[in-house]
Amino acid sequence: MTQNSPQDTSKDTGITAPGGQKQLHSAVIARQLENEIIAGELKAGSRLDEIALADRFGVSRTPVREALHILASRHLAERVPYRGVIVATITRERIDQLFEAMGEIEAICGRFAAERMSMSERAALETLHLDMVEMAETCLHEAYEDGNTRFHTLIFEGTHNDELIEIAHGLRLKLAPFRRSQLRAAERMKKSNEEHALIVNAIIERNAKEAERALRRHLVSAARAALKQMT
Repeated sequence: MTQNSPQDTSKDTGITAPGGQKQLHSAVIARQLENEIIAGELKAGSRLDEIALADRFGVSRTPVREALHILASRHLAERVPYRGVIVATITRERIDQLFEAMGEIEAICGRFAAERMSMSERAALETLHLDMVEMAETCLHEAYEDGNTRFHTLIFEGTHNDELIEIAHGLRLKLAPFRRSQLRAAERMKKSNEEHALIVNAIIERNAKEAERALRRHLVSAARAALKQMT
């Protein structure tokens, strides 16, 4: 399959190699390919050729190989004997299962965070939320996506349970491409921010049951938005 032409990747996406040549990080390449897979630009079964991708992004094969490993770890691509790496088939059932599992894990994290967060941790969560309100109002999608990751990370870390934090981060990485894609819609970003307000209020008030319910509802809402994009 002929690869699509590269989009603009000049904005803080890599490091400058000797001689001034821009080298993209594998994570940046992986994110670009993730976007194209989720958008349907790279179809299921399409071969992701290392040489063609290295030429497309203007890099060596090493960061491309690392990017393909990231895609495979998130089940967006798979290695097939004699064919190499191909785009995986993404089903509604798999996305539904991922969001269901994430919803339960985040609900537990919300309950524990409401009970265990220190005052400084609660203050940091509220400050971030207030910053994200401005991001949502001005439609700063990329900034909101980054803030959203920090928001949920603060809740994970607020559980003060290393095993739960590791599980939550692992699931979140698998869902990251789908959560990013649905947050690009202004309406969904606004709704997400409103849901965050309920979560923050519950955690600040140390209302563990309400924090648990709010996180679970938040993931149901995110799943609905992600699945809607597939229709």
